[in-house]
Amino acid sequence: MQVLYQVDVGKMDVDDAFQHLQEKLNINIEVRDLNFARHLVLGTIDKLPELDSEISRLSRDWKLERIAAVDRSILRMALYEIFYDPGTPYNVSINEAVEIAKKFCGDQSSKFINGILGKVAQEKQKVTQ
Repeated sequence: MQVLYQVDVGKMDVDDAFQHLQEKLNINIEVRDLNFARHLVLGTIDKLPELDSEISRLSRDWKLERIAAVDRSILRMALYEIFYDPGTPYNVSINEAVEIAKKFCGDQSSKFINGILGKVAQEKQKVTQ
C-alpha cells in the first residue's frame, strides 16, 4: 500500500518507491514477499483505470479525487486482489484492507473501505451463484 501511495501521490517510480520504503523502514524483505508485493503493485497499476472506475461506481457520494490518497491506495490494491488474483479469497483481501486502514488511517476510513469492498464481494458472489 505504501508503494502504491508513493507512486500515486509522490509520482515515484515503482522501483524507487520500493527502495525508499526498504531504506526508510530499514527492513530486508524476503524475495518471496518482495515478488508478491511487486506483483500486487504492478498489477494494480496496470489495471488502474478499471479499478478507479469501480471505486467511482461504488462510492456514490464521493468522487475519486475526494477519497483520501491512502484510502484510494488500499481500495485499489484490495480490488485488484478481488478481481484479478483468484488465489486470494475475498474475505482475506477485505480483512487485510480493513486492518491496513485501521493502522494507517482511522475508524471512518476502515468502515468506508469495508463498505466498498463488501459491496464488491456481494456482487461477485451473486454472479458466481
